[in-house]
Formats: sequence, C-alpha cells, structure tokens
Amino acid sequence: MAHLIKINLPGGFVSAGDLYEMLLIAENAGARHIRFGNRQQLYFTIEENGLEDLENEMLRAGIYYEIDADSYPNIVSSYVADTIFNQEGWLREGVYKDVLDMFDYQPQLKINLADNQQTFVPFFSGNLNFITSDISNYWYFYVRFPKSGKYFCFPSLVYSDDIPSLAKTAEDIILTNKKLFFDQEQMDEALFFKMLSKKANATFQPITSVLKLPSFQLPYYEGFNKYNNRYWLGVYRRNELFPLDFLKDVCLLCLKTRIGQIYTTPWKSIIIKGIDLSDRNEWGLILSKYHLNVRHAANELNWQIEDICEEGLELKKQLVREFEEADLRTYQLCFAIKTQPKTGLSGSIIIKKIGDDLFDILHTRDFNPNSKDYIAYSEKLTADMVASTLISLCNAFYEMQSHHIAASEVYNIKESDLTNEMEGIYQCNNCLTRYDKYYGDPVNGHDQGVEFAAITDYHCPVCEAPKSEFSLVV
Repeated sequence: MAHLIKINLPGGFVSAGDLYEMLLIAENAGARHIRFGNRQQLYFTIEENGLEDLENEMLRAGIYYEIDADSYPNIVSSYVADTIFNQEGWLREGVYKDVLDMFDYQPQLKINLADNQQTFVPFFSGNLNFITSDISNYWYFYVRFPKSGKYFCFPSLVYSDDIPSLAKTAEDIILTNKKLFFDQEQMDEALFFKMLSKKANATFQPITSVLKLPSFQLPYYEGFNKYNNRYWLGVYRRNELFPLDFLKDVCLLCLKTRIGQIYTTPWKSIIIKGIDLSDRNEWGLILSKYHLNVRHAANELNWQIEDICEEGLELKKQLVREFEEADLRTYQLCFAIKTQPKTGLSGSIIIKKIGDDLFDILHTRDFNPNSKDYIAYSEKLTADMVASTLISLCNAFYEMQSHHIAASEVYNIKESDLTNEMEGIYQCNNCLTRYDKYYGDPVNGHDQGVEFAAITDYHCPVCEAPKSEFSLVV
C-alpha cells in the first residue's frame, strides 16, 4: 500500500539545508521522486514498509507532515516573485518573513499573502486572502468561505503584524459556525465581519480606494535568467516528478555557493535565486547530469491542475499537444482543469469536468485569472470536443484584443489614453468587445459622443450579440 506524504513549506520557500534533510528522510523511506503542489507544498510517495522509519525520522528532525491527508493547507505567498518578477511596491523579504514567523498555529483554512504588483501567484485561491494595498504595511483582506465561490472584502485594511491573529480569529469563527459560514449556498458576510471585528484585537484603516487587479501576464518561469548582476534558475517538469537525487544535488550546490533558500511556485516548479555568474556552469552541469530540459513552450507552462491528479495531467498533455499542432498563441491566458468540485483553482479559462467524459468551459469576464466573474462559454462537451472549443475561445480572445487595438489606431489614440476613467463604457457579455461613447462605433454608423442608451438597435461588431447582451462597465 502506497502512502502520500505532504510537507508544508510556509510561504513557498525552504532553506537548502532543511530541504536536504527532508530529502534524505524521504529517500531512506523509499521515495525516489518529489512533487510540488499548487499551494507550494512538497509531496512524495512511500510504501507501507517505509512508514515507521519515516515517522521516527520526522519526529527526530521536528518536521511537521501529513500522511494521506491535507487537513492543514500550506500558506501561499508571492515571496518567490520578489525581485525577479516585480520590484515595485513596499512588500519585501523582511515583511514576508516577519508575517510568516508570527503564525504560531497550523491553519486549517487556506491563506494567501500576495503582492498586488505581481501576477505570478494567484490572489484569491485561498479562503483568507491578504493582498497588499498602496499604503505601506496595510493589506486588503478578501474572504472566500470554505466550499464557496463567493468572495467578500473586509471593510477595512489590515496591518501586517495583525495578519496571523486575524486569520486565527476568522478561522475560529468559521469552523465553530459551520452552519453559517461553511459549505453554504448563502452566507451573511455582514454578520461574519461584525463577529470578526468584535473579536479581533487588530489595527484597521479605512479603505480609500478599491483593489485594482493588474493586467495578467504570466512571466516565463523556466531556465537561466539574469537580474541584478546575478541569475535565477527555474525548473519545471512535464510529469510533475522531480528526481530526488537531482534535488539533493541542488541543495548541495546551494550550500556550496552560499545560496540560502529554494522557492516553490504555484505552477509546481522550483526557482533558485542569487546564482553568481562564476557558478552558472555548475548549475548547467546539474541539468545536464539529469537530462533536464528548461525551455518548454509557454503554452505548456500556463496550466493549473489539481494536486496528484493523473486524469487532469493527462488531459493537459493531450490539450498541449493539440495546441502545439494548431500553433496556438496563449499569451496573457492561463488554463485550469477541475476534475473535482470546489477545488479553488484559478484560471483565465476553466475546463470543468461535470460527469463521465463531459466538460464545461468557462472564462472570466475579462480573462484575468484573478477575477471571479465567470461566463459559461460552452457546456456539456465530450472530451474530443474540448481542444477545438478552447482553440476557438483563444482565437476569439485575440480577435477581441485586435478590435480594441484597431479602434485606437483609427483615432490615433495613445495606449496611455485608453482608460476606464471615462463614463459610458458598455461591454459585450459574450466576447468582451466594448462600446465607448468617446469613440463611438463608426463601423455600425454611430459617431463619437453617441450615448449607448440613445442607440435603439445595436449589435456587437465582433460577435453580433444584441444590445441586451451588453453591460455597463464604467
């Protein structure tokens, strides 16, 4: 009988020495490969006869772990993106570590700590989501009640030092009032916030501006990349399996070259930062030793799949092959495959299994994976129809973008002038084409300045949807 072992790596990082010790314990218990999860945790599989040795070694090393369970989800953070994918904002290494060090309990709910300047780590994949504001050391706090797809914003900003205690109080309220806040169709968020505000011993600050989601762009997170006169290395595995011996060599080289930490990502990969130019060849030799490729196509890297899910992994591989054959562009998009309900995965486009060999395809209204406003694109598809439908949806996304760019070129408008601050913008619910009175729609005979409400018979210039299918955006 095989057992799945999970070790949380809070914040998605671990010292090279600590990881090496975990790997030795796993190896002695019979493991040969390591996986990383969507929540930046570590997995490996061992047989029944290695379980007792593993338990003794874990106890001796003081390493917390779970066997065939996920009762205590890992705390996700965007620390991995710091300095390599974003250098804006106030959130830096010291703040991440200070906040994580103050967690003196094992959370039972999913917690995310995300910098609002990056798009590498999902904002809302947790139950308790803390996202930086523009005010130093203050965070937005978004709650997704367990087994619910609805998100609610706490009416005040939260101070960094109060995050662990506030998360503990929120978790206690939810878990002791499951009939109100756990796996319910309707939740009274006002009651929850009232209860939380009353019990929390925290410093709050009024919200003066709403959270603005950055435009999504998944950075290429593989290979050797230069930053600040050093290099970082990203390693991804198509089958999600990292050879244990490879990771041991990574740890030893980190220790030899004085690299303190190894980072895990929500895309089931690892990143090593701070590689000196003089050491770059040694890292290349490790990749050669294990025959590891670090230049996969971008349309293979932008996928979210449930942890330890062979069905989802095989479907992804099939879809990637068909994308490659179609030479499909997927820039600014990412995909999630959900084979189980309420898994919390985020994506621009969702492939959702609804029954035996049947799938629904959904996308967020603006194709930003951090948005939670989903639109059903196609329903009850058989497996052989999924790839062609996804290709059509991707092409529609780029047609929509091209239409938007073409409009700006017709009127010689600078990209910086394209802003949602102008009033009177309506958006097609189907293809996301916008009508802006500032531009009008000359193709359909509507001049600049014409109010949308004044047009009696209007159809989308891209998908021909009627006026009733448009919604006010601004």
